[in-house]
Amino acid sequence: MTMFERIEFISKKRGMSLREVNEKAKLGTNAIYRWKKQTPSVDKIKAVANVLGVSVDYLLGKSESQTTSDNKDLDVEEAIDSMRSYQGKEISESQREVLRGIIKGYLDNQGK
Repeated sequence: MTMFERIEFISKKRGMSLREVNEKAKLGTNAIYRWKKQTPSVDKIKAVANVLGVSVDYLLGKSESQTTSDNKDLDVEEAIDSMRSYQGKEISESQREVLRGIIKGYLDNQGK
């Protein structure tokens, strides 16, 4: 699987389009699509990995593990991603931020 295919796969898994990933990583227009033929810089790969919650090694094909060193943050993102709507309405980014804080606070208190 190429880096582009890995990005496409994990983006779909996270419920994001490549355009959304591109914007959140603060890359130029359609930058990720150009990676089919061009090799991006490490800082751009790192930005995409951070947006997707995966390791750079996973994107580069050096690891099959999708998780980052901070599994709790990934678990929180997966929980939020699994909840795409509430009462028939899509969850906004601001609502996602609130949910992220609630879930992290809950998980932090469970460990005490």
